[in-house]
Amino acid sequence: MGRMHTPGKGISSSALPYKRSPPSWLKISAKGVEEQVSKLAKKGLTPSQIGVILRDSHGIAQVKSVTGNKILRLLKKNGLAPTLPEDLYHLIKKAVSVRKHLEKNRKDTDSKFRLILIESRIHRLARYYKRSRQLPPNWKYQAATASALVA
Repeated sequence: MGRMHTPGKGISSSALPYKRSPPSWLKISAKGVEEQVSKLAKKGLTPSQIGVILRDSHGIAQVKSVTGNKILRLLKKNGLAPTLPEDLYHLIKKAVSVRKHLEKNRKDTDSKFRLILIESRIHRLARYYKRSRQLPPNWKYQAATASALVA
């Protein structure tokens, strides 16, 4: 699979372990993991940040192998899920920072072009999330109000 806006065709990614059961040396229970996830979510961390902390600090490689559910599903169950999907949030954040850069540097034509590419990815993702009902059907990305979404 190629990249969207670059000529690269790289397909490297991390491989999940074949065994889907939790490792034998892991002493924490599924309930404990769920409590950890909800505690970290209440601090305002995103699902990917929660996964990194659980992996690095607590030795939990895959939350799904321990609890049977992914982090985002656990957050949705507890009512702690973010309103915007994480990938869309980060794209909007990037677009806001590029727009802020362009206010100071009007002649930066490369950044103008990159902003167009970023915003086209935002529109494409929003279309997918509306179709899969993760965003309301009347949700629309507007550059003027985007900074309020990521603040």
